Amino acid sequence: MTALQAATRETFWTISPVGKAAFYWLAAVAILAFGYGVYARFAAYARGCEDPRDRLSNLPGRVVTATRTVLSNENQFDGDLYAGVMHTFVLWGFLVLLVATTILGIDIDVYRPLAGESFWVGDFYLVYQFAVDAFGLLFVVGVGMAMYRRYREREGRLWGKHTSLEDDAFVWMLLLLGVGGFVLQAIGIVGQPARADETVSFVGMAMAAGFEAAGLTTAGAEAVYGVVWWSHSLLAFAFIAWIPYAKPFHMISSFANVVVRDEKAGARLPNVPADLDHTNAESLEDFTWKELLDGDACTKCGRCTDACPADTVGRNLDPRDVILDLKAYRESVVDDPVAGRRDDAAVATDGGRGGTVPIVADEGGVIASESMESCMSCMACMDACPVDIEHLTSFTRMNRQLVDEGAVDSTLQDVFQDVMQKGNTFGESQSSRGDWADELEFEVDDARETEVEYLWYVGDYPSFDDRNEKVARALARLFEEADVSFGILFDDERNDGNDVRRIGEEFLYLELAGHHVETFADCEFDSIVCTDPHSYNTMKNEYPEVDFAEFADDPMMPFDREEPWNPEGEIDVLHWTQVVEELVNDGRLGLSGDELDYTVTYHDPCHLGRYNDEYEAPRELIRATGAELYEMPRSRSDSFCCGGGGGGLWTEHDEEVKPSEERLREALEDTDAGDAVEKFVVACPMCTTMFEDGRKTGGFEDDVEIVDVAELLIEAVETGR
Repeated sequence: MTALQAATRETFWTISPVGKAAFYWLAAVAILAFGYGVYARFAAYARGCEDPRDRLSNLPGRVVTATRTVLSNENQFDGDLYAGVMHTFVLWGFLVLLVATTILGIDIDVYRPLAGESFWVGDFYLVYQFAVDAFGLLFVVGVGMAMYRRYREREGRLWGKHTSLEDDAFVWMLLLLGVGGFVLQAIGIVGQPARADETVSFVGMAMAAGFEAAGLTTAGAEAVYGVVWWSHSLLAFAFIAWIPYAKPFHMISSFANVVVRDEKAGARLPNVPADLDHTNAESLEDFTWKELLDGDACTKCGRCTDACPADTVGRNLDPRDVILDLKAYRESVVDDPVAGRRDDAAVATDGGRGGTVPIVADEGGVIASESMESCMSCMACMDACPVDIEHLTSFTRMNRQLVDEGAVDSTLQDVFQDVMQKGNTFGESQSSRGDWADELEFEVDDARETEVEYLWYVGDYPSFDDRNEKVARALARLFEEADVSFGILFDDERNDGNDVRRIGEEFLYLELAGHHVETFADCEFDSIVCTDPHSYNTMKNEYPEVDFAEFADDPMMPFDREEPWNPEGEIDVLHWTQVVEELVNDGRLGLSGDELDYTVTYHDPCHLGRYNDEYEAPRELIRATGAELYEMPRSRSDSFCCGGGGGGLWTEHDEEVKPSEERLREALEDTDAGDAVEKFVVACPMCTTMFEDGRKTGGFEDDVEIVDVAELLIEAVETGR
């Protein structure tokens, strides 16, 4: 037998039988501590209420998808190449070392007793050693990259109020485990001359050469090997036992979170139960098990906060801290089965304070109400999160609680009142809802009386706001030019409910949804087309979710319907840019693509882009006019919110700079075209309103013009004539 064929090594070199017995006993203790900790973690989620989504449907498929997502590290690479490479090295290094340890355990404890020989010899052993060294090196490099980023600057996104010693302990333990394994290997090579030709262990061989150069002899290596071996083993056992009780648990909880994710989370809020008390955030028990899991899945990476426009402009909102504050509160009361419930018999403590602790409140709550009022519902935090935490679901739950308590901004109270009494956020008479069309040179059909191809839901702002009425007329002219059969609902059109729902007004949203689906049922049309991405989102994703049968007997609900609306998506709900893109492609607007020569940039509306993944239709329409489009650095899924979502259109905030001002600055300073940008193009009435305001308050009136894609298109059509 050649030396290569006999290649192997003694696993418990210099370790006595008593030492081996102690090793296995400690291993069992560590595994039991790990198992109990994982069980306790998942058992704690039972405190949460049932999730309205079936998050375990097609579980094998979910696991496969999550495994592919995690192993590819695609979420870590999104927008951060350094973090992607770092996490890939750490993850794959850790997994290979774990698999290698498991293989060795199988050989020693299963195969050898049964077969009387070892498979850990020869070529297999050599390949094994090479893989261990290669991936072990990647692991150490990855951990080193993580430490460099963490300690290079202590004001970066990795640092915050929840940064603690456990974060340092986690990264240092990983480094010590990785480096310690190589040190142990190198000492073993020096102390065992038979391994002198084990060149596949290239890292261990290099370190062994260094130790020998430093004066380590064979006898010296044999003398210190046991101490190093036990140090490494005890650290490994401590790490295994510690995993469920601190930050390392994210290795399990993050994967679980990706498995049970809702791919439409945020775009569709959970279906509303008839007992609306269970939609609030009065206590921890009101949160679903998935929302509790979100807290444990959080890795404190800060990507959500980095992406949050509210945090960027100085509002009191840090999405990471909200999730981690809820987690910290849950952990502070987890030993008390009734703690956190807000009733006379249950009292919780928080940070040493006695008394009842509300989840969200102006003062003394787990979460400050100002933080929830600052949220723009833009979903930037969710898009940035690498472990699929659904921030907006929890945020909306807390907003519902504020609405339930009457603790919302007085301006929002006025908006709710206007919508309830008048059907729109302007407080205008519904009879004037179609007056915007009076200036058109043609009549707009009434979809309640005439069969049409497209039922056009115009929306509040295009109907009542002077600036956005121009956009509505431009779009109507485009439809007329393309000979499209369309009609509107006139005074039967009300506010769509998307934003009042995200502010927390569930009852009002239900009333609006019920009214509209009943109105739709009385009309004859092929598709619904929306001017506003907010309307488009809620009608496409949320109206079909409402279980009207639950509210059929509720005298407070002004609708008489039991069947769900459009549950299978048989009726197309479209944003107008999607419809007009098809018209342009069919040549029905007569554009040649060279009518305009403006230099423009385009702002992706949150509800059209991040919410519904529509990025190309508006861009294709801009290009169809001949305008030269320059992208802003933050575009598509990274688009920076205008500030109008989540009630921001109706409220004032204490902020360093308005989101709309920051976005216009980016357009004129950070875009490749710079101040040559002539037109700032939008595709959302709320964006138009916010940016027109930001243009004035930010001093950009002489620098750039705000135009809707529809206005750009109708100008191109008229120029082409």
